[in-house]
Amino acid sequence: MSTTMDRDKAKFKARVHYWASKFEAHVTSVSVRPMRTKWASYSTAGRLTFDASLLELRDELQDYVIVHELLHFHVPNHGKLWKSLMRAHLGDYEKLGNELEKVVNNKALHRNR
Repeated sequence: MSTTMDRDKAKFKARVHYWASKFEAHVTSVSVRPMRTKWASYSTAGRLTFDASLLELRDELQDYVIVHELLHFHVPNHGKLWKSLMRAHLGDYEKLGNELEKVVNNKALHRNR
């Protein structure tokens, strides 16, 4: 029997594969699990790992994290090229990044109570 969490993970992974094909990024696996210090990681072997709490966020914020990680397949830093690609694919990506930062700060505030 499929749970809501399983369906959310499947939907999220489909979004990852959609973006990966768009960027022609090599992805060998996608996993969603709790992560303590970051939203995601992408290994040079093509393994993507995402924090499970992303599933609670709206699609645009999920896309921000997905695109951010996948662009590192072609651009290893956050320089001008990376920024222009983020803007080309997500528009005002800085606004999304700021919103994501607020989510992080809010979670930290609640965790420390």
